[in-house]
Amino acid sequence: MPELIEPTARLHTAWTEAHEEWGPGVHEDGFGLLPSDETGSPAGFATWVARLSDAAGPAEAGRAGCRYRWIVEDDRVLGGIALRHGPDDFVPQFGHIGYGIRPSARRRGLAGWALGRMLDEARALGLDRLLVTCAVDNLASAKTITRHGGVLDDVRDTGFGPVRRYWITL
Repeated sequence: MPELIEPTARLHTAWTEAHEEWGPGVHEDGFGLLPSDETGSPAGFATWVARLSDAAGPAEAGRAGCRYRWIVEDDRVLGGIALRHGPDDFVPQFGHIGYGIRPSARRRGLAGWALGRMLDEARALGLDRLLVTCAVDNLASAKTITRHGGVLDDVRDTGFGPVRRYWITL
């Protein structure tokens, strides 16, 4: 049975396996991975996990809040999801919620399950409306978003290609 957990350095090997399955880059939305993050060594990985944990705090002037969760089953990292809950430049372009499921774990309903849990966290934070985006050709993600009440607002081009933008009212 999958669970959503806070990022932990304990799962360095499991996260690395998931990351390698995706291939090179920082494209796994939901993990908060930046090009400057060094995750290969235990120390670098622990530093990255600490940054993710620090981001979970309340949004403050000059700092946006973001809650990261990993989708884990039997100590295997299946994906990640992030709830950006403060003002920052990412939200208009990438949405309040971003998620990714490793290729071998797709088509199991994990994205929808995790999205539902993060919508509960958003409600607990007092948010009432969320922007969720997906690549224009990612029909599975579009279906996941609409199943949770997402209403298509528009399609916009980003530096990473065109995205569908959906609003979910909580």
